[in-house]
Amino acid sequence: MVSKGMLWLVAGGAMSLAALGQDAPIPSDPLEMATGQVHPTGGGANRAAAIRMLGRARNSYALKSAGRGYDLRVTFTVNSGGQTEYDGAWEMEDVFDPKQGLHWTAKAADYTITRISSNGMLYGEETGSYIPLRLQEARAALFDPMPAAGNVARSSIRTSRAVFNGTQLMCIFLSDSGKSANATDRRSWEETEECVDPQSGLLRLHSQVPGRYYAYDYSNSPQLDGRLLPSKVIVTEAGKTVTEISVDSLKELPSADPSLFVPTEEMKARGRAFALAEAQKISVISGRGSIAPGATAHAVCVFGVVTPSGQLVEAHSLQPSDPNSRAAVDAAKQMNFAGTPVPGAKPQQHFVFVIAKVVASQ
Repeated sequence: MVSKGMLWLVAGGAMSLAALGQDAPIPSDPLEMATGQVHPTGGGANRAAAIRMLGRARNSYALKSAGRGYDLRVTFTVNSGGQTEYDGAWEMEDVFDPKQGLHWTAKAADYTITRISSNGMLYGEETGSYIPLRLQEARAALFDPMPAAGNVARSSIRTSRAVFNGTQLMCIFLSDSGKSANATDRRSWEETEECVDPQSGLLRLHSQVPGRYYAYDYSNSPQLDGRLLPSKVIVTEAGKTVTEISVDSLKELPSADPSLFVPTEEMKARGRAFALAEAQKISVISGRGSIAPGATAHAVCVFGVVTPSGQLVEAHSLQPSDPNSRAAVDAAKQMNFAGTPVPGAKPQQHFVFVIAKVVASQ
């Protein structure tokens, strides 16, 4: 569930991207690794090495590609302080059989969900109209936090070295190829950050946008046919831990119970269930009038979930102390995320990051 592309919107009178003198600096954060020199890879051997490193890290958590059945049990605790729904304790279980499909469940105090993916169909039932943000977050952190290989191949790539918990890391910064980062020593708002241990090949830190980070711990991690999941993942927003994910067990399953992959009559009556799709980043420039030469934008990022009907839910700011925070959240809620219906398209839910850049007019 990573950024597939970048949609740029320009709002407000004479405002334009070209008129901006400088981009907004990213906020400081204890997990931000872009504190040293950040270098473009160009199109040669350095770029190829970065792509290989990401591929090796991605393969570690690609459990289903091992072709073996498994039973994965996970618990996580959410403490968002009311910014998102369903704070408290969660349980999640995935049962996979390469010949039968995937059956996964999750539950919290006031929410339950079951999903069955088998024979090319996706069925399910849940107690709400969408999958809660923190549940989608937990699944994204464990199964596909990084961009797909095809998206990486089209991305602009920069790199930087960093140290995290005493380990030397290579941090790779990815942005849409049409929106290359400026030649600066800092990370841009549009860049996704992937920090990998070059020795082990493991992903240690992932950040889709500045202000939001996944930190991975592989102490006593479970393995399946060479694939290694983290034992813990800590998710932070604005320097605060909002989710703690624990992989409690991962066991090989030679043969799963066939009944797990048979949808109930109620599921069949509901029709195809909606899937979890890749995230979207949207940059919005707000303000009116002319821009002073060399003006610097001020940015706030709003994070939320777009439901299959196009509704933005659980939207909140990743810079809650910023004076523009409330206005940015309110503006994001007024945006139209429904899009144009595509006949035969599968219903999907996805994360959205709305990066609101405010520039003072002259």
